[in-house]
Amino acid sequence: MNESELPLFPLSAHLLQGGRMSLRIFEPRYIRMVKHACASGRGFVMCMLNATGDKNKNEHIYSIGTYAEVIDFDLLEDGLLGIKVAGIHSVEVSNIRTEFDGLRIGDCSPIQPWNCDITPQQIAPMDERLKEIFEQYHELGAMYDAPDFDNPVWVMQRWLELLPVDARQKQHFLQQQDCKKLMNYLSALIE
Repeated sequence: MNESELPLFPLSAHLLQGGRMSLRIFEPRYIRMVKHACASGRGFVMCMLNATGDKNKNEHIYSIGTYAEVIDFDLLEDGLLGIKVAGIHSVEVSNIRTEFDGLRIGDCSPIQPWNCDITPQQIAPMDERLKEIFEQYHELGAMYDAPDFDNPVWVMQRWLELLPVDARQKQHFLQQQDCKKLMNYLSALIE
């Protein structure tokens, strides 16, 4: 693989920059992906599934994903591989190919972070509600060494990960050049 070619891990859930996620790995193609990521020091791309896309043409994977790195792993009680990943930055995925074992590989280009000129006061009460969720769901809170509740982008991205919003809608927000549309959307939902 060249520098821009990365393995893709499509899921219905999504991970964004600054996010953390625990995964259970059991399919041979994804075990191979994780082994390669750990051995090479390179990550892979977490992608959202497009329910209406043609799987045979690799159109079932949305074009915006998140480059992720394995930050911890463990053998679970059921014998499966458990990994903890961290979202590093957004990427645009193109030219998706399928390898011999079904693992998808795509050309991945970094995407500029959102332009977000918002103060911590402007995201209230989103930040307080997120703190409550982190306190209520200990497994979620334990994923983060230092939650950044004072960072408006971090708070909005965690909400976008958590909300049961259609993947197409999430992709729409990720395609924006700034975070104002997402802030307005989340404010209306959370208040």
